[in-house]
Amino acid sequence: QVQLVESGGGSVQAGGSLRLTCVVSGYTESQYYIGWFREVPGKEREGIAALYRGIPGPYYADSVKGRFTIFEDKGDKSVHLQMNSLQPEDTAIYYCAAAATNTYRDFLRASTNKYWGQGTRVTVSS
Repeated sequence: QVQLVESGGGSVQAGGSLRLTCVVSGYTESQYYIGWFREVPGKEREGIAALYRGIPGPYYADSVKGRFTIFEDKGDKSVHLQMNSLQPEDTAIYYCAAAATNTYRDFLRASTNKYWGQGTRVTVSS
């Protein structure tokens, strides 16, 4: 059974940093897409960062490019999202997701079946 467990959310002032962690267990395939999505009330869940296990060249949404970094720890299969220069508009619930798709576009598509974590809340105050 695949499980994704997020941690690291919290409250921070604008300009601050947080690091989110996603620990993956039960995924038998060695290569798959894994990434971070975020959701605010009234808006569609947004894919903001993703990578293909073991392959360089991550994806970033324009809204976080240059401020967020996704990277993996191959030792314990965790994936991290380092978030710097946080702004109030980054306030959301952040979800980790994984799927064995063929492309980033497929992975990010809302209709693609994915494994999801339970979410972790990030609040950025001005």
